[in-house]
Amino acid sequence: MNSTTRTKTIRNVTLIGSVVNLVLAVGKIIAGIVGKSSAMIADGVHSLSDLVTDIIVLVFIKVSGKERDKNHQYGHGKYETFATMLISFALMIVGGGILWTSANKVIDSINGIVIEQPGYIALYAALISIITKEGLYWYTKTIGVKVNSHAMVANAWHHRSDAFSSIGTAIGISGAILLGEKWRVLDPIAGIIVSFFILKVAWEIANPSIKELLESSLSEETENEIIEIIKETSGVKGFHNLKTRKIGDIYAIEVHIKVDKELTVELSHQIATQIEKSLRYKFGNQSHIGIHVEPYYERSK
Repeated sequence: MNSTTRTKTIRNVTLIGSVVNLVLAVGKIIAGIVGKSSAMIADGVHSLSDLVTDIIVLVFIKVSGKERDKNHQYGHGKYETFATMLISFALMIVGGGILWTSANKVIDSINGIVIEQPGYIALYAALISIITKEGLYWYTKTIGVKVNSHAMVANAWHHRSDAFSSIGTAIGISGAILLGEKWRVLDPIAGIIVSFFILKVAWEIANPSIKELLESSLSEETENEIIEIIKETSGVKGFHNLKTRKIGDIYAIEVHIKVDKELTVELSHQIATQIEKSLRYKFGNQSHIGIHVEPYYERSK
């Protein structure tokens, strides 16, 4: 899939998610107000946060899909990584907010403050949200994996966090309606559990993005694959100074190889070219490959 098609696919999927998030957010906030459910109003605000992350993805994916230019000779892939990190931070804020609000409600309940009973409209809204957002999660994640977009996968998890938030809301509302006054505390307790899940997912998304922005090397498994390709190339006597990193969804690989000192420049170049072709075949045509050729001597290490 070329860069233009990839960017268009990401944009279309994210636009669909944006429309769904907007409809859900407005619907849940209205249901929360009519049904007198503070949990549902908070859930609606959570959906609005999904809309914000959709906008982030749309803006940054458009930039990251640009071809390399004079000022960005390695392309614009880091913009997508940056967008992924922003989404993870948004998830952390949402998770922390739900944790804080839910904890305060539990404390209020312990202190004898009665939590208001919500109406059935709030419960129906929560159930619709669960089904819709879980479907949106699988749709976005599947396409994100297909086009190798970490920002889309991160956004998919934001959709799922909203689904889990709605599950907590549905449990709390159901308990408040069906089990009586003293069980209304189920709502904030479920919110606390969901908040920890959201925070865990946020960290799992943030960690690789932070590593990439800090120029961390590729995984040991990937580097071992690169080493095997180099070693298996005919004419290579040795190698050193292997450097790897990620630029968005693209790998950047640099290495110094040693070849017979008697070889002509042309033959040495052919060996380097063969390594480059093999690496691009394995990791994609957009990979940045830099190979420095050195003469091999018997005492070389």
